[in-house]
Amino acid sequence: MEMSSSRRKFNEMIRYALLILVGIILLYPLFWMVGSAFKQNQDIFGTLNIFPPADRIVTTNFKDAWQITKEHTILYYFGNTLKFLIPKTIFTVLSCLVTAYVIARKSFKGKKFVFTAVIVTLLMPELAFRIPLYLLYREMGLLDTFASLYISDIFASSSFFVFMIIQFMRTIPRELDEAAVMDGCNDLQILFMIIVPVIRPILITVALLCFMWGMNDFQGPLIFLNSPDKTVLSVVLKQQLDGEAMVNYGRVFAASCLGLLPMIALFFSGSRYFVDGVANTGGKE
Repeated sequence: MEMSSSRRKFNEMIRYALLILVGIILLYPLFWMVGSAFKQNQDIFGTLNIFPPADRIVTTNFKDAWQITKEHTILYYFGNTLKFLIPKTIFTVLSCLVTAYVIARKSFKGKKFVFTAVIVTLLMPELAFRIPLYLLYREMGLLDTFASLYISDIFASSSFFVFMIIQFMRTIPRELDEAAVMDGCNDLQILFMIIVPVIRPILITVALLCFMWGMNDFQGPLIFLNSPDKTVLSVVLKQQLDGEAMVNYGRVFAASCLGLLPMIALFFSGSRYFVDGVANTGGKE
C-alpha cells in the first residue's frame, strides 16, 4: 500500500511537472510580446530576455500605440471590429443552434446526407469560399460594408460549430423532448426552454471561439473592406509593419497587447463554460 501510494504521488509529480513545462512553453510568446512592448528595437532582437533592464524600459510605446494613426486612436479601429464581430457572433450562435437541433433531434429524409455535407464542408479550407463570396457580394452591392463579413453566418456557414453543438446535443436524453411534447411544447419551446439551458456551455464556447477567430481574421476584412474609415484592428496592426520608415516594433507589440486585452478578459469571464463545452463535445448518442 505504501509503495502504491508513493508511486501515485510520484506519477502526479511527473504529470504536474510536464503540465507546468508545457504551460511555460505555450505562454512564453505571450510574455515575450508583453516584455517587448517595453523595449527598443535593438533590445527586442539583440537579447533573449523577456523584459528589458530597468534603465532601458520604454514607457512611451503604449502612448504611441494608443494613437495608432494620425487620424484615429486604437479604440476607433476596435469599434470598427465590433461592428461586424457582434452581429457575426449572434448570427453564428443562433443559426448553428437551429441547424444542429434539426440534425441532432429530428428525423427527416436525407438526414444522413445533410450531416455528411456538414462534415465535408468542415474539412474544406475557408479560403475556398472567399472568391465565390466576393463575386456574390459584388453582384449584391455588399462589398465595402460590414455586412459582408457576417451575412453568410446567418445561414450556418460555420460547419465546425454546427458539428460541436450536434455532438453536445447527443448527450441530452430524448426523453426530455418527449416529455415537453406531452406538455404541449412546440419545437421552438423545446429548443429554447429545454435544450438551450442544458447546452449553455457549448453555446458560450461557440460564441467565444467565434469572437476570438473573428478578432484575429485578417484576410476577410482585407478583401471585403476597402474604405480607410472602415479599417479594422487586425488590418491596422499589419499596416504598422508596412511603413517605408524604420518600424518601431515596440509600438507594434504595445498595440498588439492593447488589442489582446478584450479577448483575454472575455475568455476568462467565460473560461468555466469554455472548459465544460469542449470537454463534453465528444459525447455520443
